[in-house]
Amino acid sequence: MPPLLREMYSPPKVELTHKAFLMTQKWSNINLPGALHYVTGTVRYRIRVFQQDRCCAAFLEVLSFLLHDWPCKLIVFVIMPDHFHLIVNPRDGNIQGFTGALKSLTARKIVEITGDKRFRLKEPDRDGSTYQVWQDSFKSMPLWSGWMIWQKINYVHANPVRAGLVRSAKDYRWTSFRAFYSRSDEPLPVDQDWWWPDDLEKMSKAMKELGWNSAGQLCKK
Repeated sequence: MPPLLREMYSPPKVELTHKAFLMTQKWSNINLPGALHYVTGTVRYRIRVFQQDRCCAAFLEVLSFLLHDWPCKLIVFVIMPDHFHLIVNPRDGNIQGFTGALKSLTARKIVEITGDKRFRLKEPDRDGSTYQVWQDSFKSMPLWSGWMIWQKINYVHANPVRAGLVRSAKDYRWTSFRAFYSRSDEPLPVDQDWWWPDDLEKMSKAMKELGWNSAGQLCKK
C-alpha cells in the first residue's frame, strides 16, 4: 500500500470511532471513489436460494465476468443462503452501478437455472421484468479507515460460523476465506492489491465535495 494511503487507512483512534459511525451513516449507499465498499444484497422474501450449490456457482460466475468487464478490485466475499456480502473497490467509484449490474445479471441467471415461481411478479415491472430475485434496495458502506476495513473483513468471513453452517470459516465453501488467507483460486480468486493508483486523489476529492475531511469531521464553510 502506498505510504499516503497507508496513513489514511490506518486504524483510527478510539475517540474517532463515533465520528466514523456518523460519517458512515451519512455516506451509506453513495458512490465514494477511492474507497473500499462493503456491500450487502438480500434475496426477496429471504428465499434461501443459495442453499443450492448451482446458484452459488452461478453467482460467482457472473461476479467473475463483471469484475473483468467493469474494472473492480474484489477483496472478500461470502454467499449465505439468502444474502451475500462483498468488499469491493470499483475503479470508477460507481458502487451503485456495479451492484445494480451484479444484481440484475445474477437474477437473470438464477431464474434461468431454478425456474422458481416464487420470484414471479404479479404484473410486469416498469422495465418489463416479470420476475424479481433481489430486494429492491441494497446496503453499501464506504470503508475509509483501517479499523473499518478489518472489522468488515472479519465479519464477512465469520458469517457462516455465526449462522451455524460450519464450525470453522475455512470449511465454508462459498467464501473468500481460503483465497484471502492462502491465495487459493477456489471458489474465486481475490485481489491482494486492494487499491488503484489514483485512489488517494479520488478519495480526497470526493471527501471535499461531500464536505468532510480525512479525520471524519464536517468541514466549516
